[in-house]
Amino acid sequence: MGTSIAFHLAEAGVRDIVVVERGALGGSSGKPIGGVRAQFSDPLNIELGQRSLRAFRDFPRRPGARIGLDSVGYLFLLTDPRQVADFEGSVRTQHELGVPSRMLGPEEARTLCPYLRTDGLLAAAHSPADGHARPALVVQGYARAAALSGAVLAPYTTVTGMDLAGDRVTVVHTDRGPVSCGTVVCAAGAWSAGIGSMAGVGLPVRPLKRQLAFTVPLAPAAPRVPFTIDFASSAYFHNSDDGLLLGLADPRQPEGFDTTWTPQWLGLFRAAMRRRAPAVARMETCGGWAGLYEVTPDHNALIGRCATVPNFLYATGFSGHGFLQAPAVGEVVRDLHLGRRPCVDITPFGADRFGTGYAGRAEAHVV
Repeated sequence: MGTSIAFHLAEAGVRDIVVVERGALGGSSGKPIGGVRAQFSDPLNIELGQRSLRAFRDFPRRPGARIGLDSVGYLFLLTDPRQVADFEGSVRTQHELGVPSRMLGPEEARTLCPYLRTDGLLAAAHSPADGHARPALVVQGYARAAALSGAVLAPYTTVTGMDLAGDRVTVVHTDRGPVSCGTVVCAAGAWSAGIGSMAGVGLPVRPLKRQLAFTVPLAPAAPRVPFTIDFASSAYFHNSDDGLLLGLADPRQPEGFDTTWTPQWLGLFRAAMRRRAPAVARMETCGGWAGLYEVTPDHNALIGRCATVPNFLYATGFSGHGFLQAPAVGEVVRDLHLGRRPCVDITPFGADRFGTGYAGRAEAHVV
């Protein structure tokens, strides 16, 4: 998110951009599952996903990098009548916004993903325009282009505080010295609540560990399959190099900043896959990694300009879909900084929405 914002600002002619990162660039963003999609329930998420998909397809030209984009589609497997009804409604909304998604029967889903067992499978939702890319390559592509346009990248630099004069941030303090500023953009992911508090800005973001694993190289090679998700269990898999990438959102996972990879969650994954894709359940794994989701109460992002500290902008709390929305959000934050009307109306994602009487517009298609 930070490198996308830096790229879009630099491309628009903004100078004196400094990207401050507490670890290596892409420390969190390099670890996601890499999914890119527009299959959401919330129209704003659909719009951000659609706009970002176009940018990912154009990435070799702008900013100019290969990102391993594989447009194999997303395939949500549905085993409950309520799930089917919800996804049918979402597909209608997606069609209104130009997403080529559709509902499939069990046998058609198995044609797309031969690993599937159709017992108990009622339907599936599929969009061929979705897929997956390599997050680290996206981060590197944006960072390189931003640096070539004059942005300063400061990895391994920790923000320690902020100075305010009246209602504006004037200095960001780091462990490598102070940075005077006219505008601050918080794109700190799971750490955003702490960054916001330094400026007196409330950002309701909680850290939650998510883990994935890789199979050993497969022989014969795995068929090319969609990004396949058993929606009831959240277990998913997709092609990765010479095997499969596997994952699951463990409902027992406590909140916190721990990113130690612990393979115990694989038991939940294998149990789900024994019902839905037995051959995948039996596959041997060879390690993986853990990263952090940045979760908000309604699983939707926080994007906007703070009303009480007007030179504090934020783009955080994406609850698992930040990587895939980063290109569009980079454009949005650029426009907010330049005083333009953003390409999409992000007013519903303001951080102050969680007040008394908030009815909510929670994103339903979250993994």
